[in-house]
Amino acid sequence: MNLTKKSRVLLGLGFAAMLVMSGCGQTRIGYIDGDRIMKEAPQIQSLVEEGNEKIQQAQADAEKDLEAKKGTMSDEDYQKAELDARRKVAGLNQSYSVQLKQKIDAALADIAKEKKLDAVVDNQAQQKVVIEGGVDVTDEAIQKLQ
Repeated sequence: MNLTKKSRVLLGLGFAAMLVMSGCGQTRIGYIDGDRIMKEAPQIQSLVEEGNEKIQQAQADAEKDLEAKKGTMSDEDYQKAELDARRKVAGLNQSYSVQLKQKIDAALADIAKEKKLDAVVDNQAQQKVVIEGGVDVTDEAIQKLQ
């Protein structure tokens, strides 16, 4: 069983447990199209653009710095400096990823509270979580992320 199948099984068991605990059928599930939110929500687009610019600048600065130091360092020191530069860029990337997740999560929490939803899931086209029923809150999420 590969990871995707395990994830689906665990997700299915989680939803089944939620349904049983909440009184069989009383659970209200919302879903979003995460791809649409990434493409259409202005706050998300601006954060992605800002992140991409900062990451590209950090990569360019690191390359320039490493190139300047290349002749003055031993191979071992150069590799360490290169690894440090990669770590800094990866940290910057992770920081922007966390900010994206926090913005989306906050908007979805507000929507779930307003619409009295028990859960909101990302219903990707390649791997549907909600097959039938559920409440599509993609447009509301995009509105909240203006």
